[in-house]
Amino acid sequence: MKDEYFAFQLEARRIKARSKVNAGRFGILRPGAYLAETGFKCGHCRVFISAEPLLSGVNNRNHCPYCLWSKHLDLYQAGDRLAACKSLMQPVGLALKRTHKKYGPQAAGELMLVHVCVECNKVSLNRIAADDVVEKVWEIYTASCEAPRPPAWMVESEVTMLDQSAARLVRGQLYGNR
Repeated sequence: MKDEYFAFQLEARRIKARSKVNAGRFGILRPGAYLAETGFKCGHCRVFISAEPLLSGVNNRNHCPYCLWSKHLDLYQAGDRLAACKSLMQPVGLALKRTHKKYGPQAAGELMLVHVCVECNKVSLNRIAADDVVEKVWEIYTASCEAPRPPAWMVESEVTMLDQSAARLVRGQLYGNR
């Protein structure tokens, strides 16, 4: 029994070491991450989510592609995982990440999900991932357009959510130009 336990521990260490080496070599995971960290269970809908960058198209996945809820993980920048709160973050709307292209249109930019922490009201922007359910993103956008006015903490965050006037732009980025 004791020998089986040690053999199991040795094999677990080999797998962990091999996963660190291969992950670093192929650039799949951040340095020091293990394969067990490439997924998580959604705190809202309880579905297991793969955080594999090749599937989602983003390096720091922290929201569910089905319900779009997130977890308050990052404090200063995407991927730092320094937030102490660790509460759920509700998707409340869409915003544009401004680009600094000299000749690009003024309204151009990447479409971002606006999340608000249910505990501390911290507002954060998250990239829409390649595997996010587009209909759910559209549903959140339309619900945010129907809201009467943004709460005080949203105004303080200096994040400008897209309103009904941006419907054509949002539809074009989500569904393509049809």
